[in-house]
Amino acid sequence: MQKFRFLTAGESHGKALTAIIEGVPAGFSIDEVFINNELKRRQGGYGRGGRMKIETDTVEITSGVRFGKTLGSPITLVIKNKDFENWQKIMSSAAIDECSDKSFTTCRPGHADYAGAIKYGHKDLRNILERSSARKTAIEVAVGAVAKLILKEFGIEGSSKILEIGGQENDFEGAIDRAREEGVTLGGRFEVIYKNLPVGLGSYVHYDRKLDGKIAQIVMSIPAVKSVSIGDGDIAHQVTGREFHDEMFLENGEIMRKTNHAGGLEGGMTNGEDLIVRANMKPIPTMRSPLNTVDLAAMTETSAHFERSDVCAVEACAVVAENRIACALADEFLLKFGGDSLDEIRHQFNFAL
Repeated sequence: MQKFRFLTAGESHGKALTAIIEGVPAGFSIDEVFINNELKRRQGGYGRGGRMKIETDTVEITSGVRFGKTLGSPITLVIKNKDFENWQKIMSSAAIDECSDKSFTTCRPGHADYAGAIKYGHKDLRNILERSSARKTAIEVAVGAVAKLILKEFGIEGSSKILEIGGQENDFEGAIDRAREEGVTLGGRFEVIYKNLPVGLGSYVHYDRKLDGKIAQIVMSIPAVKSVSIGDGDIAHQVTGREFHDEMFLENGEIMRKTNHAGGLEGGMTNGEDLIVRANMKPIPTMRSPLNTVDLAAMTETSAHFERSDVCAVEACAVVAENRIACALADEFLLKFGGDSLDEIRHQFNFAL
């Protein structure tokens, strides 16, 4: 039984971000250009900050692929942080280099600073910022791009779009410009769609095998995402069952539906309709006009620490969600049709149709 799983490592200003992916069968084509294009998409969008001018994320594959094809062994991906050259001593792993440069003790409301300091006993909040930063989503997008390449072999394609930013459904750039002038940030709402999914990915037999639950968890784990809905789930409490559920009918011997309020999932399983996932991202907590907070070292009231930040990153968040969802779908696809090679999986897939 094949399982797509991965671990990532790395800090925001550390030497590199790294991932090891296990469970990719042999024979899949891995296109570095495709992966790098996904990384470029993550760095785009109106309202991004100065870090995007420093980094041009590209992936290096150091294991698991030979001559463009997967070997069936673990795949290692590396994204080097170009900004590390300015942080070598600050982020050094050697005890001899210990210094207080870039250390801070003032919590940023909305970030992991306070809870992380209490949980792990850190006095320097830099230790928390570096891993809790959304910078780590770069390597998650690279992993998701590999998952997308698996799905593409079977005609499964994903996309994302912005639905709303700062309460605006149309004038996104105007809203972001006004927020920048005020020194504040904006969140928004986005949608991810995957097409051509087979029926039966996921399962109803246990809570932890329900695909909607898995998708909700991985999207909610993206920094700044505060709510997730499947299909029209966010308005399901406002309508009747007759209005919400997707009636079925036959057309030329095929089961069809006129609506997709369920968003492609029923009973925790794909039902053959488009998978539709929507999520809300809160405004980024780091702002040029900082919020009131507490200095944990002095135990005095003060203004929050400011670190270089975006005004709005909703478009980037949508790309991250799109790629993270691909990981869940690839995992379920390999569980259902799995084998040790692409040819074996293709045989299983075609047999099931």
